[in-house]
Formats: sequence, structure tokens, C-alpha cells
Amino acid sequence: MKTIPINQKKHFPWWGIGLIVGSLILTGTIVKFMIEKRNNANLNIAELTESVSTDNLAVRIKASGKVEPIRSVNVSSKNPGRLIKLLVEQGDRVTQGQAIGIMENEEIAAQKAQSEAQVQQRVANLQSTEITLQGNIEQAEAQLIQAEAQLKNMTRSIPKDIAQAKAQLQSAQAQQNLASARIKRNSYLLKQGAISQDTFDEAVNENSNAEARTLEMRERLSQLQTTEALEIQQMSAQVSEARSNYENRKKSYQSEIRALTADVKAARANLKQNEVQFGNTVVKAPFGGIITQRFAVEGSFVTPSTSASSSASASATSIVALAEGLEIVAKVPEVDIGQLQLKQKVEIVADAYPDQVFKGEIKRIAPEAIIEDNVTSFEVRIDLLTGKDKLRSKMNVDVAFIGQEITDTLVVPTVSIVTQEGETGVMRLNTQGKPEFVPVTIGIIIRDKTQVLEGIDSGDRVFIDLPEESSRETEK
Repeated sequence: MKTIPINQKKHFPWWGIGLIVGSLILTGTIVKFMIEKRNNANLNIAELTESVSTDNLAVRIKASGKVEPIRSVNVSSKNPGRLIKLLVEQGDRVTQGQAIGIMENEEIAAQKAQSEAQVQQRVANLQSTEITLQGNIEQAEAQLIQAEAQLKNMTRSIPKDIAQAKAQLQSAQAQQNLASARIKRNSYLLKQGAISQDTFDEAVNENSNAEARTLEMRERLSQLQTTEALEIQQMSAQVSEARSNYENRKKSYQSEIRALTADVKAARANLKQNEVQFGNTVVKAPFGGIITQRFAVEGSFVTPSTSASSSASASATSIVALAEGLEIVAKVPEVDIGQLQLKQKVEIVADAYPDQVFKGEIKRIAPEAIIEDNVTSFEVRIDLLTGKDKLRSKMNVDVAFIGQEITDTLVVPTVSIVTQEGETGVMRLNTQGKPEFVPVTIGIIIRDKTQVLEGIDSGDRVFIDLPEESSRETEK
């Protein structure tokens, strides 16, 4: 056996080793590239597609609007005059009836004081005259009562006197008859000598006395009967005069009191007019709210008008602008107005607060459309439920009217909707991992989501962006 020395053994060429190593490296690189390519393809599919799912959608109708006061008015004085004191500043909150400014009122104040004095004077005159006339009436009434009492007493006493005189006349006549009969008897007895002449003369004398008394009683009766009617007539006249005086005093009292009362009323009316004029010099807030503008300064001459100057000046038509509350006034296109109703919820985003969403609800929909630049729209007024502390009058806002919610409906990303040969559809991921066009029927579109009524099923994946090769094929 032949032995070969060590230094004479064959060596494997270095270039071969390098070739083998290079082959191994190349193989590993290719394998790694294929694995990465497969992973990238899977990754791209996941990024380029989204799964079709069910969701709840709420219809939103968008419009632009502006923050407006619920009520606003330019406050002015009722009469032209100079503003001597302004009691509020822009931004102040006032209550109904609160004084805002004071107009020049020295002359009106003097007229008011004079009217007050006139009222006091005429009231005092009325009271004094009323007391005097009432005393006169009471005096006339007392005189009437006295005259009536005298007449009554007279009508009672005179018949008694006449009856008494008649009785006395009858008594005297009876005595006269008795005396006359005694003369006849004594005359016979005197002729017969049965009595003396003295006795006969006594009978004659007694008869004469009886005749005289009878005559006296007859005259007294006649006098009483004659004076009875005259005295009663005179006393009745006195009673009538007293009654007439009493009635006249009452009538005079009523007419004079009415006249003086009318004077008092006229004075009070004049005072009230002056008080109104004086009150008008104090300009008051017609309702509670915020002073949004100031149009006049102290010393300005204010001439009431329906308009107002835009800045404070020496001459103005209004003193301040007053606003109460805030609301949103939005203009909604005619095609959308049928989907709105009272109390419908509204989301509000102001340009000044773009990251905040304020809440509101519809409180009024205009019954008549407005046409601007050939565009027909309706004014919709929205109650603010939040944001009253941040929003300001005349701010611009965007509003979204929240419609009826649609539940458990198929939705896809709005960007996945495509059109191919005039047909609406989506690019669905097929079983080979490729995009294929599928026609669909869409419903409402809410921001980044679109409702799909038919054409695809839940769980399908649709492309929101196409792979490069598909894009190139589509372009071809």
C-alpha cells in the first residue's frame, strides 16, 4: 500500500467552497423574498378591504344657519329729547322694567309738581264746599221740619178752638133764651103785681147780658172760622217754601259737587298725563335680556325711529339694542323640508367651536318658503338645549337634523362604492383573493357609511382601495 505524504494530499478548491456558500445564500434570499412577498400580499389585502357588517344608521339632513336672538328690539325714548344719563353698558343683563336711561325732564318735572298742587287745591275746595253745602242742607231740612210741625199743630189746634167757640156760643144762646123766657114770665107777673119792678129789671138786665155774650161768641166763632183758612194757608205756604228751599239746596249740592268733582278729575287727569310724560323720560327695558349694542352716549339728542344708528353719536334714533335668549335659524332646502318635524333633535357645530357639538331641537318650521338666487328654502328655528353659555348672537353654525334611526342594516364604507359601465356596485374580494365587481342597490348615505339594500351579504369583504396590478388592469 502506497502511502502519500501529508503535504502531498489533494485540497478541495476554495472557489468551490465559495460557489456552494453563494448558492446557499442565494437560495435563502429567494426563499425569504417569497415569504415576505406572500406576507405583504396578505397584509395589503387586509389593508385594502373592509368587511361588510350590520349597523344602525340615523338620517342626517345638513344645513347652514346662524345664531339669532329669540327677541330683539332697539330701545328708544317715546319722545325726542336729550339723554342725560345712561344706566347700562353693552353686555349688561337687565330685567323687564329696569331703567336703561334717563331723558332730560326738568320742565316736565315742574309741570308734574304744578299738577299735583292743582289736584290738592281742587280736592280741598271740593271738601270745603261739600261741608258748607251739607250744612246748608241740614239747616233747610230743620226749617222744613219746624214748619211742618207748626202746620200740624195748627191743623190740630184751630178745629178745637172753633169747636170750643161753637160750644160757648150754644151756651150763650141757651142763656139768652132762658133770659128772654124769664122776661116774658116776669112781665106777666109784673102786670099782676106779683113781683116788683126791680125784679123785672134784673131779668131784663140778665137778658141783655145774655144777648151780648151770645153776640160776642158768635163774633169770636166767625173770626175763628175766617182766620182758620188764612192761617193754615199761610203756614202751608211756609211749609212749601221750606220744602222748596230744602230740595233746591239738595239739587244745588249735587250739581256743585258734580262740578267740583269734575274739576278734581280733570286735575288728576292732567296730573296723570304729566306723570306719564315724566315716566316716559325714564327709558325702561320692555323685557329681560342682554344689552347687545349701544347707540347713544350721555348728552346725545335722541329722536325715536324704527331704525337705529350703527354707533354711538351725538344724535341717535335709539339708545340701546336689547336681545332675549338665543336660537338657531337655519335655511333648509325644499327637497329636505318634508323630513323635518317639530321636536326633532339637531346637532349644532359653530365655526367658533369646531370641535364641540351642541344639542338642539326644532321648535318652528316656517309655513312659507323664501327664494334667494333661485334657490327655494324654508327657515327652521331651533331651540338650543346646550351651548347657551358659549354661543353668541350672529355666529355662523352648521346644523344636522337627526332623522329616524335605521337598525340592523347592511353598511359598507362610502369610499367602496364604485361605478362600472354606468352601474353602481362594489369591488368584492373573491375566493381567489382578487377584486371582482358586484352590482349593489344602495340606500341612504350617512357620512362615511352607505346603506346596501341588496347585492352583497354580511361578512363579505369589499375593497376600499384596489391593488396596483388591479388598478393597472382597470386602467387598461
